[in-house]
Amino acid sequence: MNPVLHELLQNPSKEAVDAFIAAHEFPLVDRSGATFFYRGEAEVVNLQHWIFGLASSQSFTRLADTDLWYLHLELPENSRVEYKIEVFKNGNGQWLTDPLNQQLAHDPFGSNSVCQGYGYERPEWTWPDEDARAGTLEVLQVDSRALKAAQKVEVYIPARFRRSRRYPLLIVHDGRDFLHYAQLRTVLDNLIDRLEIAPMIVALTQSHDRLKEYAGDPAHAAFLSEELLPLLQTRFPLLDDPTARGLMGASFGGVASLYTAWRYPGLYGCLLLQSGSFAFTDIGHHRRGPVFDPVVKFINAFRENPGRPAQRLFISCGTYESLHGAAAAGIWHGGTLCRGARRP
Repeated sequence: MNPVLHELLQNPSKEAVDAFIAAHEFPLVDRSGATFFYRGEAEVVNLQHWIFGLASSQSFTRLADTDLWYLHLELPENSRVEYKIEVFKNGNGQWLTDPLNQQLAHDPFGSNSVCQGYGYERPEWTWPDEDARAGTLEVLQVDSRALKAAQKVEVYIPARFRRSRRYPLLIVHDGRDFLHYAQLRTVLDNLIDRLEIAPMIVALTQSHDRLKEYAGDPAHAAFLSEELLPLLQTRFPLLDDPTARGLMGASFGGVASLYTAWRYPGLYGCLLLQSGSFAFTDIGHHRRGPVFDPVVKFINAFRENPGRPAQRLFISCGTYESLHGAAAAGIWHGGTLCRGARRP
């Protein structure tokens, strides 16, 4: 048990709780894991999290004769997890970000509290660097026949851009979300300035209906490959080499990236797939709901005949995500990953 908590248990008075809350940052983290706290009157308090392998709801214990609740969770060193606290009052439950923890992660669906395990450090290259030369953003309006609607695409142009040289191209699904929630512009500025990646043109797309367009949709693949790519080739000096042309996406965006490259073999040389929703079935019917029907249809077809959609492929997935393992299994089949592509 955390020694600070052990000391508090020996003296569970209001004054001791007040002093304890004032003296510490929460959750309490040590090599054994993290201890979460909630203060307030409640009938039940639960920790809600997305750590694969653990029950998604964990019950807090109330400290006797106080309004302080606590829960210790084993957490490997260098971990980073998101969570919420569920509080029941008068029989009604409500999910809250942790009132005692100011560390938050934001995404298009809202915010979650963040617990950083013992020894965790945010990667240095994600922090803004005033010495790094900054790229710029240009907005393109694409009248898409394939999608039957105008599409706004933001284009990242690296610092010291020159018309006299040619650049690799990366097309990013949910690009605006990557800018707002994942510091993509900062990351690009830092890595390019430090010569860790080549200066590149990055097209940041954003779907009007991602659950349809990203789920193995021929119209979306045609928009990227037959409309957006040719437009970018006329507007910017791009390398005319598939190995210098890539697609990137997370979750359904990972599905869309793989599907587009599979449907247009030889056009894209690189894929970066993050936590891809590569749902499939070996037998029976999937249980993910109708929105996943086209995804399962595509991934099943891909596993039967993967071809070679890209020459290089990188897959990433959080260690504690439920997709871990399943994400790779969806496209790793029979000892072949895109027939010669690089296995992560």
